[in-house]
Amino acid sequence: MLENIGFREVKIGRTVDTFRGAGGEKNARRFEVYGYAFLARKSG
Repeated sequence: MLENIGFREVKIGRTVDTFRGAGGEKNARRFEVYGYAFLARKSG
């Protein structure tokens, strides 16, 4: 999707547990919800 809007060299980082200690942590675990960091370039 990022490449479709002009980004190049898209890199996806490893998974991050963004719900650890949060009220919704139990549901996040059940549905395997994680965060990801993205790094990409867009030429001007």
